[in-house]
Amino acid sequence: MTNFAFRAAGRAAWIFVWVLLGLVICVAIAIGVAMLTAEPAKAEVASWYGRAHHGRPTASGQRFNMHSYTTAHKTLAFGTRLRVCRHGCATVTINDRGPFIPGRSLDLSAAAARAIGLAQVGVGRVSMQQMR
Repeated sequence: MTNFAFRAAGRAAWIFVWVLLGLVICVAIAIGVAMLTAEPAKAEVASWYGRAHHGRPTASGQRFNMHSYTTAHKTLAFGTRLRVCRHGCATVTINDRGPFIPGRSLDLSAAAARAIGLAQVGVGRVSMQQMR
């Protein structure tokens, strides 16, 4: 290879490094902005419901689907999206009211409960974060 070829290869490598660095910086900024605009996570007690309510109307008028990622909450608006985590995380949409047992904040669908590892225990502490 000639001296020119080595210089061209060196320039291409530096261009690649600078482009990659720029992408990393952009992703870091995007994550930082997302973290600043998200609500802080709250610790809550959740339970789940499934087969007995499958197909029945919810408080929002939708039919309950135990296979979708939905939840019941006492006060948050229908359509609000929450990130719920325990041993895994799931994004759920509020479409019902409840739970009506003191001390509980969420009633998750069976699919959402399975996704976060709550289905086996029935009731447990979860972290809940409202999505924007």
